[in-house]
Amino acid sequence: RRSMKRKAMFTCPFNGDCKITKDNRRHCQACRLKRCVDIGMMKEFILTDEEVQRKREMILKRKEEEALKESLKPKLSEEQQKVIDVLLEAHRKTYDPTYSDFTKFRPPVRSSPSNRGAARSSSILTQDLSSEDSTDLFGSDGFSTFPESVEPQMFSNLVLSEENDESSSMNIDFSHLSMLPHLADLVSYSIQKVIGFAKMIPGFRSLAAEDQIALLKSSAIEVIMLRSNQSFTLEDMTWTCGSNEFKYRISDVTQAGHSMDLLEPLVKFQVGLKKLNLHEEEHVLLMAICILSPDRPGVQDTSLVESLQDHLSEILQTYIRCRHPPPGSRLLYAKMIQKLADLRSLNEEHSKQYRCLSFQPEHSMQLTPLVLEVFGNEIS
Repeated sequence: RRSMKRKAMFTCPFNGDCKITKDNRRHCQACRLKRCVDIGMMKEFILTDEEVQRKREMILKRKEEEALKESLKPKLSEEQQKVIDVLLEAHRKTYDPTYSDFTKFRPPVRSSPSNRGAARSSSILTQDLSSEDSTDLFGSDGFSTFPESVEPQMFSNLVLSEENDESSSMNIDFSHLSMLPHLADLVSYSIQKVIGFAKMIPGFRSLAAEDQIALLKSSAIEVIMLRSNQSFTLEDMTWTCGSNEFKYRISDVTQAGHSMDLLEPLVKFQVGLKKLNLHEEEHVLLMAICILSPDRPGVQDTSLVESLQDHLSEILQTYIRCRHPPPGSRLLYAKMIQKLADLRSLNEEHSKQYRCLSFQPEHSMQLTPLVLEVFGNEIS
């Protein structure tokens, strides 16, 4: 460009066939220009001074627009990122993806499902989900190793419920509950992990002990259902917790006393949640938001609980805007909140079925004290 603009005429001081390289290109202007032309450069494509200036202005304008766009983009504050990091650590401390502790439970005993209810249930699920289904909502989430002992006194004042309504509506063959001992241990283990996770949520320990108990008692089964999604597999609709011995199907859960009124919507919930493809950060925030629900029965300081939940909700929305690329981020927050509403319905159905189970003395004695305390006076 410079040569053409000046109409310069170069002469090679050598033989006119200098070998031009990156290192010696300045040694001979004539051969350098000749080589440029030989490889396809054309003077017709040279920009005028005005065109060069316009091009520079366009580049500068584009850079300024990109800088403005970046400055307006929502960002996680240092405090918000710290909350996320704390929740991630809390989850990882209370969830063992190797499921090694499952060997400490009373062993699973699977009998051939002979009752008509189980057979009919399987066919319903096959029609709706084209596959078998899995684990006890509880069991689905014994994902952690027992890190610390779980202060049992947290639930020491809980009283067993005397209610026995709805039990007549249950259609379960209670003579075939071979999986109940194993899944009862799994549920108890999972409750301990939920307690351990909750205690590390920023602000949770600042609540009155009574409110901590009320929140945990009402949300425990919902958080277990959320956590269970980590072991849920869409391929075969099972909760796979390590070896085949701990691969749970719908038939396993019916052998622990639960009917399809709970299990069918539970599996649909798991499928829907799995398909959201949540980041781990979104998953732990959703669990914390679930626990800190101010409308739980028995909560006294609802305003404080609500403020804690609102703060977590704001962090979740900011995280989605900043870190979750489209199209997955589209309406993602609304979909996640809908999952919390779905959990309330599952919680209510679980309460009905648990009461039916617990009023069978020969089966309630298979449950652990922690399970009896937490679910014994369901008020969901």
